[in-house]
Amino acid sequence: MSDAAQPTAAEVRAAAEAVKTALDRHLAAVEHRSGEDDPTVYEAFNELAAAAEAYDELLYDRYDEVTPFEIPGAEDTLPPYTGPEEPNALSVLIRRDYAVAEPQRLMAQARRIEAADDEGAGADASATVHGALGILFGEFEADEIASRHKEFGLEEADSTLWVTAADEPADPGEWLEAPFEQVDPQRVVCRFDVSTVFDDEFEDDIEDIEDDVDDDGAPARLEADR
Repeated sequence: MSDAAQPTAAEVRAAAEAVKTALDRHLAAVEHRSGEDDPTVYEAFNELAAAAEAYDELLYDRYDEVTPFEIPGAEDTLPPYTGPEEPNALSVLIRRDYAVAEPQRLMAQARRIEAADDEGAGADASATVHGALGILFGEFEADEIASRHKEFGLEEADSTLWVTAADEPADPGEWLEAPFEQVDPQRVVCRFDVSTVFDDEFEDDIEDIEDDVDDDGAPARLEADR
């Protein structure tokens, strides 16, 4: 933007003060909330998010700087929890995505497992990628594969873990036919998401900095993506 359209230092300072005020109001609302779904807390959260976003925009426009805070949007949040206050059971739903980065390495690992199998079960299954995957996941726990994925020629992608509350444990075999269907998001106690998009953004920033180096070795001016 042009210099004429830039906010003044006083406007940036006022926006910073507005964030401080909104932060105090949010903390007060949390400290005195009447329940899990107190509308006062929800309103204070939205006011804090709006104030932080306004400050971030002015800070960037004036000084080409950004804050380290990111307020999740509505599409990133779960609906209000409506499950039991004291759950008698819970389900842990985990999804991990991988890319088969090195098929030959994957099949070589599967061949080693086959060779160590005294009964010879699944012989020659390692000759195909899908067969090798079956051998791999049949031999190792999913957590071990996650910690050793590079050894197996796999590359991590996004992952998520949802903890959902239930009134009672399911009957044996009840959900095995379709284990990931009929998940009620209003019974999710907590969730943890890991995405490679954050790594990609960091790597892109590093590449941009490397690309924007002047001939004399000094870094050129870099504007963050908005």
